[in-house]
Amino acid sequence: MRQPLGRRCRGTARNAARSAPARTTDHSRRRWPCRAALCAVVAAVLTTAARGQTRPSTQPTDALDHLLQPIRDRHTLPALAAVVVRGDAVVASGAVGVRKWGDATPVTPNDRFHLGSCTKAMTATMIGTLVEQGRLRWETTVTDVFPELRDKIQPAYRTVTLAQLLTHRSGLPEDRRPGPVLFKLRTLQGPLLAQRAKLVELALDQEPAAEAGTKMIYSNLGYAVAGAMAERVTGQTWEDLMQARLFMPLGMTTAGFGPPGKPDAVDQPFGHRRVGERVMPIAPGPLADNPASIGPAGTVHAGLGDWARFAALHLRGARGAAKLLEPATFARLHAPPAGSDYAMGWAVVERDWAGGRALTHGGSNGLWYAVIWLAPQKELALLIATNSGDSRAALACDETAQALLQYVSEAD
Repeated sequence: MRQPLGRRCRGTARNAARSAPARTTDHSRRRWPCRAALCAVVAAVLTTAARGQTRPSTQPTDALDHLLQPIRDRHTLPALAAVVVRGDAVVASGAVGVRKWGDATPVTPNDRFHLGSCTKAMTATMIGTLVEQGRLRWETTVTDVFPELRDKIQPAYRTVTLAQLLTHRSGLPEDRRPGPVLFKLRTLQGPLLAQRAKLVELALDQEPAAEAGTKMIYSNLGYAVAGAMAERVTGQTWEDLMQARLFMPLGMTTAGFGPPGKPDAVDQPFGHRRVGERVMPIAPGPLADNPASIGPAGTVHAGLGDWARFAALHLRGARGAAKLLEPATFARLHAPPAGSDYAMGWAVVERDWAGGRALTHGGSNGLWYAVIWLAPQKELALLIATNSGDSRAALACDETAQALLQYVSEAD
């Protein structure tokens, strides 16, 4: 049985270079079908689990390897890793396979994986800290922050708000496929602050695809513009803001940007591309990710244990118990606009197995794949990642989610 959790959000942005990432995210491939029989089983399992402890004892770090290995083998993946979070605790984790296809160096549970568009929820969370401090408002417009661009951008974008950018309702065109803006971003050089300021001008010079606020259209550039707004009001790069306002407070010491590791070593997993039946490792470098200027949309990497810290933050936030942000801010981050199912970095769906609302997102730059599911009512999170980004990787992550739910049922 495939895709037990129902639809999730993933996005794509194919680059021109053959060895460059093929995807950033993909919201349009909304493969979230809910299988009725499985949902009934999972709902019963998690209802029973919710009556027990919210922080069970941590299982051995290799507790999931026996579940992951057959899935990895079946889909010919270099590596596959996953964690299960209950409340504030990682209760199970595992990592199988190799860092680089053709090299025997094994992947470890502490290795770093590229998270693609799972970055978006992190960017929105960081921006939430600026909103609480009054540096930005959800209603702040593009021209409030960049008044010098008023006559350089399409008039329709002048009143686009920060909230509309973070919920994909800015009217910017869908950008999962390469276009003129993406090609131009690859030519930008110099300080990142200057690159992102130029990105704002390029992105907002495009013809709108819809009137702002009327339609959800997945836009990676919209998230990059939101990140640039945060940069302008603070004078700091998005990368520095993420480290200071999110990663450091959460203790996410493995979190960084772009492909992890060094090109001349196998010290971290490599991303991989599949050509026919051939699995090709792509060394870390400029063509192993999307342009750095689009970082707020999808360039974070992290170890799954640290990613779990972020997941636990949002589980707590959904219960009004987190410390980083006020409950009202978490509520705003998790609430889609009327008529939409996309909040700020989260697709929001109702699922029986989750006891109601589930938050989810997937991410891929074409060389990696990652997916996160949160079930706040069950205090449960599932995090899965692989260092391959094709359709087999997505299917493997779906099957892994099913296996993790079965693991939860047997553990409880």
